[in-house]
Amino acid sequence: MIDLENISAASRSEFAPLFAGFAITLMALEYLAGRLSHHDTHDLNETATSFVVAVGNKIVRVIEATVIAVPFVFAYNNRIFEIDSTSWAALILLFFLVEFVYYWHHRASHTVRWLWATHVVHHSPTRYNLTAAIRLGWTGAISGHFLFYVPLALIGFHPMAIAAILGANLGYQFFLHSELVPRLGLLELVLNTPTHHRVHHACNTDCLDKNFGGTLIVFDRLFGTFARPPQHESLRYGIVGRAYSNNPIDVIFGEWFALAGDLRGKKFGSADWFAVLLGRPKSAKTENIQERIEQRENAGSL
Repeated sequence: MIDLENISAASRSEFAPLFAGFAITLMALEYLAGRLSHHDTHDLNETATSFVVAVGNKIVRVIEATVIAVPFVFAYNNRIFEIDSTSWAALILLFFLVEFVYYWHHRASHTVRWLWATHVVHHSPTRYNLTAAIRLGWTGAISGHFLFYVPLALIGFHPMAIAAILGANLGYQFFLHSELVPRLGLLELVLNTPTHHRVHHACNTDCLDKNFGGTLIVFDRLFGTFARPPQHESLRYGIVGRAYSNNPIDVIFGEWFALAGDLRGKKFGSADWFAVLLGRPKSAKTENIQERIEQRENAGSL
């Protein structure tokens, strides 16, 4: 049996401050490299918004940690198998299982509006750089994103091991958010790389809903969601059909406001009501993202 205190303690990694300092240093170096190479990598207003959103995300995660732990504790205390989660064999198996679950979780986050309402925050930057990696939604617990991983505890993997493997997966993805990293040769066949993840974030028509992998790209190749960068057009970033904003409230809650607006007039629990919640993402606002990019370039933003 395990208790909530153990899970809460696991969520406060002693490596977090060290990783945060390292990440901020890399962000600064990326910005300087972009400036020196005259590569248009950052919009400072957008970057500032990302930092505000990131700080809020950290505060929310601390507050919700114990609540999120409850279903993992319950599932693990009723586990089907006894698995030694400290063994190398179990950890390797768990790595692939977490990657598999992450693929489907991430894919669902793009195709189910209730999940997209949180995940859309991460895709809102129009500049693809390391600061985009830390722009994460505050409403993951409301959307129930964590529930995808509860079956792993029911199978018999310790929640602390699940948190560690998933944390490593997400930590790896931080380094994928840069336009300055070139292709990585044969590693591109197996690993999710900056090249692949740039396609995932792009709003070009051929790039939408592609490359959902976390650490690996193999499940995208297996399930038909893999895409290479388009050959004859530059990648564009941002949200299709969503008004651009650097207001943190709009960034965090904009899709929730639009969702609430679309639910207005729908009978609670009706087929139409569920169609709005569980249907594909749709925004109540419209703005051509290419027009926004052209306006930004014409204005000569930082």
